[in-house]
Amino acid sequence: MIDHARDLASVRDATERLLTAVTKMDNASVAEPSRLPGWTRGHVLAHLARNADALVNVLQGRPMYASAQARDADIERDAPRPLDVQLADLRETAAGFQETGAAPADWSRTVALRNGVTDSASRVPFRRWVEVDLHHVDLGIGYELEDLPAEFVEREIDFLTERFGGHEAVPSTSLTSEDGRIWTTGGGAEVDPVTVEGPAAELLGWLSGRRDGSGLTVKGGALPALPPL
Repeated sequence: MIDHARDLASVRDATERLLTAVTKMDNASVAEPSRLPGWTRGHVLAHLARNADALVNVLQGRPMYASAQARDADIERDAPRPLDVQLADLRETAAGFQETGAAPADWSRTVALRNGVTDSASRVPFRRWVEVDLHHVDLGIGYELEDLPAEFVEREIDFLTERFGGHEAVPSTSLTSEDGRIWTTGGGAEVDPVTVEGPAAELLGWLSGRRDGSGLTVKGGALPALPPL
């Protein structure tokens, strides 16, 4: 069972890790490329701030973004801002998300996200945790997939393997981490199952499109190509 209050605390911890790291940057490093194609670190920071606002909208029953175009335009507008402005925005929007999350609410209700996706309100704090911690990695400032909390890694692998489960373009695939945890995904293509083994951080990196899978051992065929998230 999802514990939204515990996840809100984890979001707060992840945000503090992010802010502590970003505080050590300077204006020049904010303008440098991130690990996400076409985005500077400023784009990543702007996205994180606007995503906090967007998830407040979700929890309060409003559209997540006015439109896809407005979302992209806001990120482009905010990306070039100096470090102090980025930090102030991150702090303010993170506090707004925590305040909204602390308000009395029916956490079992269904909420609307982007592109017709719906989910339980109780999962929204974990979705924010994903944004904060994975994009912290995307900044390329010393925080790596191996530094992510073990609980986070396991739960995000749970989520991504479920997302690709039954996908017609992904062959049946079994994933095994070094500690013996097993997941299954794919299953759309009628071929012999593929087995993928390796450290949990490498599995997450491959599933999330952040690593090419070269750190994994593949048996029974080639490493499946995953559709974009």
